Amino acid sequence: MSEIPADLKYTKSHEWVRTLADGNVEVGITDHAQGALGDLVFVEVPDAGKALKVGDTFAVVESVKAASDVYAPVAGAVIEGNAALGSQPELINSEPYGAGWIMRLKPGGAPAGLLSAAEYQAHLAAEG
Repeated sequence: MSEIPADLKYTKSHEWVRTLADGNVEVGITDHAQGALGDLVFVEVPDAGKALKVGDTFAVVESVKAASDVYAPVAGAVIEGNAALGSQPELINSEPYGAGWIMRLKPGGAPAGLLSAAEYQAHLAAEG
């Protein structure tokens, strides 16, 4: 069973969103996603200043099994990509909701259309 923190929001494509105290958001991939990918060997993070629309590809994660695009769950401007992932991509495997965050973003508006933890759990159950 994958960990699904109740205080985060989720997408059906397995990204999570944490709203920070300053109104910005932090984004990563879920425990379910990292588990499905296996051991990560490379992560391409976005550069600060990059403007994103919902659904834009903002990162690529590569594992021993496959490479996958990561999609922006919120529109806005990238504040910071997690530089630590350049030398330690396995942080996503060990701490998907902590040190394994991928980017911080200044949202262009209130995040909308995201799933609650319970809704994401139901989505995972429906996927099988």
